[in-house]
Formats: sequence, structure tokens, C-alpha cells
Amino acid sequence: MTFEGVLTKMETEFSQPIQYYLIFENDFINMNQLLDKTIKIQFVKYQCLHCGFDKPIYRQGFCKSCFFEIPQAADWVMRPELSTAHIGREERDLEYEKKVQLQPHIVYLANSSNVKVGVTRKSQVPTRWIDQGAHEAIEIVEVPNRYLAGITEVALKDYVSDKTNWRTMLKNDIVDENLVAWRERLKPYIPTEAKDYFIESNSETNLEFPVLKYPLKPNSLNLEKDKEFTGKLVGIKGQYLIFDDDTVFNIRGNEGLVVSLSIN
Repeated sequence: MTFEGVLTKMETEFSQPIQYYLIFENDFINMNQLLDKTIKIQFVKYQCLHCGFDKPIYRQGFCKSCFFEIPQAADWVMRPELSTAHIGREERDLEYEKKVQLQPHIVYLANSSNVKVGVTRKSQVPTRWIDQGAHEAIEIVEVPNRYLAGITEVALKDYVSDKTNWRTMLKNDIVDENLVAWRERLKPYIPTEAKDYFIESNSETNLEFPVLKYPLKPNSLNLEKDKEFTGKLVGIKGQYLIFDDDTVFNIRGNEGLVVSLSIN
């Protein structure tokens, strides 16, 4: 059985374990059903997620010209503290920026390789935690716009990491943490503008991933260079496919690549 389509990040369903779906234009695949099966992935061409042209992907699934023009790839996307829609200032497209920035956002703690602080839209909980491969997470503040979330994250980065070590996450070389205690420890460092939005009483969320075997030494597949890969799928965590020879493939990191997927 063979499927072909452009890669976008896998859709997920919060269950025990997480359910993963690879969505193509005319098909969708429940990736959990492919565990323990041999898969062949072949690079076909590029397809920018914005313009649709066969041009090399620069970042986030976009070709270089789109990346530097469209609002979906503006600086505030990766750095929420740069958001300006709340004061009516446009960066690339004010209507789009208002739509995304002026909605409830969550500042959270997640434990994937270590405890880290992050920001996401409220509508993306728990999807964001799943995508990061976090096995536990907790909300710290819920604020009405992206800017407040961003300045809170910046303030807390002085006391807790904002990065995930993807190799540690994939090896499942992790330690359970008391995220409620972490939240209380960080409370004094929340900026004045966001203190009233502190969440007092929620508990942490635990996540279980569909993994038969974790890699000992994860080796990232470069499909643009290697053109094709065949291996037995033994796990899915974060946005990574894990194969039995310790090869891992980051679906989100390869958005915009058109691939052929054959299942034996």
C-alpha cells in the first residue's frame, strides 16, 4: 500500500496512548496502526505550504520568499514577546495578527527532556505538549493575549529552561518532576502585568506515547539528502517517527516535503 502527499505536522488525539494521524490531500493514515510494520519513505519534491510551488523549503514548511513575507512566519510566532496586535501595531498583516495574538494564551511547564517553560494558544492545549513529547505538563498562567504570555515566558526563562533536548526526549531518559512545586517556585517571578492571571489549583497532565522501543542513540534521517529510507516503525513521540535501527524522522521538521509512503 502506497500513499503520496506533502508532509505537515501529524494531527493528534489525546488518549492513552496518544493517537497520531498523517494527513495527505486525499488520504489520512492512523500512524499507530503502522507500529511494528516496515515503512519505506521516499522524497518526491518540495511543495511550499503557502505558495505551493516546488521550491526548496527554508523554514517551517515555507520557501524562502514566503517565509520572509507571510504573517504565519513573522518573528512574533517564535518570540511571542514581540507581539504588537494588542496595541494595534502591524508587523505583516494586522488582521491576521489580531486573530492569532488576541486570544487566550497559556504559559506552561512541560517535562520532555527536562522541565521547560513555553507558550501556546489555549486552543492548542494539550496538542502543544504532545508535539513536544512531554510526558507531563501543567499550566501556569492564562492570559488574554500573546504579548502577556511572551513577557511571562521571558521572565521565567531566567529560572527554568525554554529548550527541549530532542535526543533525551526520544531516548525517554527522563525524570518525573513535581510540576505543582515548580509552578509555586516560579510564581514570584511572574511579571506584574500577568500576576492576576496565575492559575492556582490545577493538577499536572500526564501523557503516554505509542512506543514499543526507545532508541539508544537517535540518528536523525535527512530525507532531502538520502532520498529514501526503509525501516520498521517502533514508536511515535512528539512529532518523531522512531525506527528499530535507532533512525528517527521529524515530521514537523520536514513539512513541505512531498513524500511517497509505502507500507509492507
